[in-house]
Amino acid sequence: MTSNKIRPIAICVFRHDGRILVAEGYDPIKCQTFYRPLGGAIEFGEYSAATIERELAEELGAAVVDLRYLGAIENVFTFGGQTGHEIVMVYDGAFADRSLYDLPVIEGTEDDGIAFRAVWVHIETDAATAPPLYPTGLREMLCEL
Repeated sequence: MTSNKIRPIAICVFRHDGRILVAEGYDPIKCQTFYRPLGGAIEFGEYSAATIERELAEELGAAVVDLRYLGAIENVFTFGGQTGHEIVMVYDGAFADRSLYDLPVIEGTEDDGIAFRAVWVHIETDAATAPPLYPTGLREMLCEL
């Protein structure tokens, strides 16, 4: 992952009843489960809002509506023993298919074919006991809204 390049990404926090939708991740080096909203890398020439629409269509087969830009977070992190650096464009949005809000788990597939689980978590969950929410600073951003 260390490439000495900053990676621009866009994520969307689908907020519903005090919860947000997050992908469950796992860092095998840290032996740590973590949460991260869905989204992905911004492609050259692509606006960040279009990234959200493309990524959710690719990963979940879901259409996104009512995108609203919330802000940006700079994130320097370690995953799998490698250092990464991202500029994260954060959006709020809604699913066109409202039935997705009723599913406790949504199965998705990354563009490399790896399956993942997305779950609804309460953002006010005690940060000391819940898996970390990445990017760092997102929980604080959402609590200020």
